This record gives sequence, C-alpha cells and structure tokens, in this order.
Amino acid sequence: MFRNFKTVPFVVFGRGCFDQLNDIVKKQRKATDTFMIFMVDDVFTDSHLREKISLQDQDHLIWINVDDEPKTTYVDQLTRSVHQLSDDLPVGVIGIGGGSTMDLAKAVSLMLTNPGSSADYQGWDLIKNPAIYHVGIPTLSGTGAEVSRTTVLAGPEKKLGINSDHTVFDQIVLDPELISGAPFEQRFYTGMDCYIHCVESLNGTYLNTFSKSYGEKAITLCREVFLDGGPESDDKLMIASYFGGMSIAYSQVGICHALSYGLSFVLGLHHGIGNCIVFDQLEKYYPEEVGEFRQMVEKHNINLPKGIMAGVKENGIEKMIDITLVLEPLMENALGPDWKKIMTRDRIREIYEKL
Repeated sequence: MFRNFKTVPFVVFGRGCFDQLNDIVKKQRKATDTFMIFMVDDVFTDSHLREKISLQDQDHLIWINVDDEPKTTYVDQLTRSVHQLSDDLPVGVIGIGGGSTMDLAKAVSLMLTNPGSSADYQGWDLIKNPAIYHVGIPTLSGTGAEVSRTTVLAGPEKKLGINSDHTVFDQIVLDPELISGAPFEQRFYTGMDCYIHCVESLNGTYLNTFSKSYGEKAITLCREVFLDGGPESDDKLMIASYFGGMSIAYSQVGICHALSYGLSFVLGLHHGIGNCIVFDQLEKYYPEEVGEFRQMVEKHNINLPKGIMAGVKENGIEKMIDITLVLEPLMENALGPDWKKIMTRDRIREIYEKL
C-alpha cells in the first residue's frame, strides 16, 4: 500500500508575511467572543517580535519555556491552563518559536480535544479526535516541525512523537525575517537537523522519487547556507527546513535520529545538538556526508560537546538503547528489514560510549 499522507494545506512565505497573520486567521473568528491562544517562546518576552503580535480583545498569550526538551507533563500543564481560561475552547492555537515551541503548540491543540494525558498518545495514529485549528510560525529553521505530522515529546517512559494526521498544522507562516536574529550556534544546530534529515532520507531504504526530489533540493540549500553563505541564507534555510520535512514525510529519518532520542531522554540534550554529536560518530554509515558535516563544523568554529557519556550509569545506557530500539521504522529505513542483525544492543552501546 502506498502512504496517503497529509500535508499542511495553507502556506505563506516571504519577508514580512508575518504582518498578514490577523487577516489569515480572521475567518476562524466566527463570533465576537471567540478567542485564540498564542503560544510564544519566552525568549521574545522583551523583543520587537512581541510588539508585532497583535492580539484581539479575547485572545490570550502564553509564554512558552523551552530550556528543556518538550515533555508530556508540560503539555498537560499547558492544556489545563487553557481549559481554565474559559468554559469554551479557543478557536485556534498559534505557535511562534522554534521546533520545540511549535511541537508544544501542536500537542496542546490535540489535547484540547482528546481526553487523558499526552503520554497516552505517544506512538502512531493513536489520536482519535481532530485538533482545533493550529498555526505554526517558525523563528528558527531546520527541524521541519512546521510541516511534520509529529510532535516529539519526552514522556514518563520514552521519547516518542504523537504521530498523527491530526498533528499537521492547518496553516504555516514562513517569514525569513523572523529567523534573522537567532543566536548563531542555535541556528547552526537547528540547520544541521535539516541537513541530517536529508542525509538519512536520501540514504534510506524507504527512498522514492517524491522524498528524493525534496531531499536533494533541501540538502543543496543547506550546503549553500553553511558552506557558501550569502545574503539569502535565511530565506534558503527556511525553505530547506520545509523541503527537508517534506522529504521525510514520505520516507523516514535514520540511525542518527534514533540514537539522539535516547540522548535527549536520559541527558536532556536538545535535539539539534544531540543529532550533531551522534552524526559525528556515524562515518561508517554516512562517510561522505559526515566528512562534509565536519567541514561545516570547522568553517563555523563550532565546538561539539565531547565526553558527554562520562558519568552515565549502566541503567541510563540501557534506557538509551531501549529507546533507540523502539524506533523501528527509523532503523529499517536506514538499514533495511534485517536491521536488527546489524544494529544490535552491543553495537548501539558501542556508538553511545564514543560520545
């Protein structure tokens, strides 16, 4: 069977297009007493962006802290906070920030219409009820969260996304001006998430012409951004993130992402940094691309963290391995249907112990 997957139905791209937000979402406001929730990364509390967010009288702005990777407990807390604002549901949730903020916005939009804890829905197609209308507006580019059907969360037992067609944003606003002031290292690590998406998609066994076409263009744009530079780098990186997300939508990521999930769960590392640390040790599987990645690291004077496994106890390593092995589609994409004979517990441990 061929996958019949959902994509974001409405996309606006261009410098300054954020200013159109009110016009874009106004058709959702069908009565004067309806309201929207704006979930915004708290790094923008005292920024120029805060001044550009135009709230209507009934709207609420919730500052989101993403110092840590998104957790199911935080999603549940935010969902309760929204319910306490009104007896009625908001007509929309608008997430403004990087991948973690957008993932939280997607998760809250789902949990406002589905009972229980967000931890109950970590997996594939467990969501039963459609989310409320939700919009993604990236202020960092690379994760592909703006286009993906997952919201990656650390739960009590695992780090695993809520993967569902209902997770996909109804609208995204891609304004390159919003990513122009991102801290340099954060921009690099997030951009490398996109690069690694493409590497794993293009080298995977799930590859097809659809995913290949998007992946090839996205990785070309990443090379232009991180090896060549230039005045259009923000525009290119924003489109690379979108295309990279589309590439893995019809294929999958691979070894690096599977291993980095374990790092994030046990050590609390942010996804982009975790990917870079792991990818640097995967020359056996992606030799040319790891070499190119190291060129980018050197060109931008990035100091990758070393020795991060020092002090990790045996139960921590075992938990990392367990999390990696749960992500079977990622490993099968990377290594084929017999991946369990290749990526054994001992081999996974060996890679982790090098980090």
